[in-house]
Amino acid sequence: MSHRPAAIPLAEALRRAEDERGHPAYVQDALAVDLAVASDEQVFGPQSTARADLPEPGPWAGQIAQAIIEVMSGLRPAPQVLRWTTPPVYAVIARRGALAARRRAAGTRSAARRAMVRTVHVSEPADGVAECSVVVSEGVRVRAMALRLAGQDGRWRVEALQIG
Repeated sequence: MSHRPAAIPLAEALRRAEDERGHPAYVQDALAVDLAVASDEQVFGPQSTARADLPEPGPWAGQIAQAIIEVMSGLRPAPQVLRWTTPPVYAVIARRGALAARRRAAGTRSAARRAMVRTVHVSEPADGVAECSVVVSEGVRVRAMALRLAGQDGRWRVEALQIG
């Protein structure tokens, strides 16, 4: 994260900006943005969020994990998790969900059993990052799911997903 200089009053900025002849140079007022310093992505793209500004990751991870397994089972439309996932993670979820829905429509797979999140364990290795291990059961079958959450734009987003 870059260091932001302290704000100074307009009169001081004008004094500092005088040319060698003592004539004031142009100084942009309140909305000054130095476009040479930051790219469009840095200024307008997703912004990191500190842990203090985010909800508790455990309950949130359980809810998003449940939604993800429902999408991947073809029981829920994929766009419902779009906002909460990064594009690469969403692509994997949507592709598996579409495949499950096609299988069910073709009758090649029995009716989907609803998988349930059983436990969630959270580790926070850095500020604004949570790594979650989730135990999911579907009938007698038990699976593991790992999620890496990153604080972004005031909310958690799934930036990595593994299902075992």
